[in-house]
Amino acid sequence: MGSVQRFTTLDSFRGVFALLVVFYHLHVVGAFIELPFFRRAEILLNFFFVLSGFVLAHSYGMKAGFGFKRFIVSRVFRLYPLHVVMLLVFILFELVRWAAYKKGFSLNNVPFTGLFDPSEILPNLLLVQAWTTLTETMSFNYPSWSISIEFYIYMLFGALCLLSLRNRFLMFACVAVVAFTMIFTENEPLVWRAMLGLSCFFAGNITYLAYLLVRDRFVPVRWLMTVFEVALTYATYWMVMNDFSDRSPIASLTFCVLVLVFAFEAGLVSTFLKTAVFRLLGKLSYSIYMTHAALLFCLSTVFIVAQKLTGRDLSPMINGQRFMDTGSELGNNALVVAVTLVAIGLAALAHKYIELKGVELGKWVTGASNGKAPVNQTISSGLKPQIDRAA
Repeated sequence: MGSVQRFTTLDSFRGVFALLVVFYHLHVVGAFIELPFFRRAEILLNFFFVLSGFVLAHSYGMKAGFGFKRFIVSRVFRLYPLHVVMLLVFILFELVRWAAYKKGFSLNNVPFTGLFDPSEILPNLLLVQAWTTLTETMSFNYPSWSISIEFYIYMLFGALCLLSLRNRFLMFACVAVVAFTMIFTENEPLVWRAMLGLSCFFAGNITYLAYLLVRDRFVPVRWLMTVFEVALTYATYWMVMNDFSDRSPIASLTFCVLVLVFAFEAGLVSTFLKTAVFRLLGKLSYSIYMTHAALLFCLSTVFIVAQKLTGRDLSPMINGQRFMDTGSELGNNALVVAVTLVAIGLAALAHKYIELKGVELGKWVTGASNGKAPVNQTISSGLKPQIDRAA
């Protein structure tokens, strides 16, 4: 097999899982997203870390002349623009809530307290909110906690890539093995989200090495790869639906196998995931992930205000969780579909006007620092795989 520069199927997986994260955070009475699978989908976040490790190993791990500065600049401009914009959006939300609060109109808690305390702004800006017990991991734009973990793992990855090819992959393996061992033995020296990210990301690096070792020695048979793909898809479903000892690390290792198999894009499931709608979700995955919390916040606020104005129970609290309710099962399911479409549309705008602009600016900065003319191209062009986006 020739060298693969795009992993379209894996990109589609990231998009589907990003949409499942939206469903996980959206609560609508009696809608299909309240089925057990969608309520337990938090385990799928492990997949994002594994896939990021796989992709960065593909993009940078095999480079003999690795440029640390160029790598870090590209990562900063890849992640930060949309992260900062969404942080500002949530600060604006709190300012609006504060103005309403001063007018005697209360929406849930007091503005700028708890998860939205001003002391959490700097940790979020520095992307350290998920690394310590002294900060609120889920503060402001709560999905950004995983970006917080990934950002500093990227730093470690970049530093290790300064070693020789052999030694860097040896260190990748060491970090993964040590992290998984500490998780299985419950001796984690860091917060669990950091241990999760370290174990999954560097296991993804090693998964890419396994892919390289297998790729040129294995001719995929379509029916056999279809069996593998279906089996791993079912295994993912089973792990979401069931509780068992060491569920999270076992799921992480299973995702390594899933990424390895689907990287070959040789089965019928892969063919299905390469259709246009899934490719679109893959392209927009980072923006879907980073913008959906703001959308849900606005929608929930609308339902709370409507409840106060009409006296109808449109925004009930159920088991400590704020839900939305249009008053009918059909209306609630239609609401979920509408939210999904709006989330995708909002992500498309963020992708075009923020995400890609940041990528282009990063290319200009790295090009200017190297004395080269700016290169005007999208993230999916050239030798970088389309899937090279954070999650």
